[in-house]
Amino acid sequence: MSSILIQFAHPALEKSRVNQVMLRAIRDLPFVTINDLYEEYPDFDIDIDREQQLLLAHDYILLHHPMYWYSTPAMLKQWEDLTLEHGWAYGRQGVALTGKKLMNVMTIGGQREAYNEAGYNRYTVRQFLAPLEQTARLCKMTYLPPFAVHGTHRITEAGIQQAARQYRNLLIQLDAGLIDIPTVLDLPCINDIIPTDELTVNPAPQS
Repeated sequence: MSSILIQFAHPALEKSRVNQVMLRAIRDLPFVTINDLYEEYPDFDIDIDREQQLLLAHDYILLHHPMYWYSTPAMLKQWEDLTLEHGWAYGRQGVALTGKKLMNVMTIGGQREAYNEAGYNRYTVRQFLAPLEQTARLCKMTYLPPFAVHGTHRITEAGIQQAARQYRNLLIQLDAGLIDIPTVLDLPCINDIIPTDELTVNPAPQS
């Protein structure tokens, strides 16, 4: 069973050279499921049962998307509104997601230094994500610091390749249990503890 579900949402992937490379870098990982929401639901008619089954089948749920107006693309909000049902994801009887981990993986046009109290955008990336962090808490999930790729408007090809390599390394480390979750919970973002050199994937055990 795969352990990591990528809930990918980009309304114009063909225009995003960064996200295309990031996705290519992780497609072959055997423990990863990529669920492209815009590809799957072009009419926004989300199959709630399918989405809930995907959530149940994975330990980590990563919301991979560009930052749009300091938030997520519309599809992810639609997905939240329909899939995280009362009595299933939250509420007295809503325990389906208890113990799972939620994280944002984001591409952001602005530079990292623009996202702080003294910067152009006045708030940190993590502060902008507070509604999702609280959603995770409400659903009895653990919210992990975001993986954020900044400066995508001007990023070099080398920068894209490094971001993709780090993304792949992040998933390898999560699957292998190499990230000490309690020690990273309060980080502003998780990028700084992820190596940039390529890691090796351990082969799947033979049955």
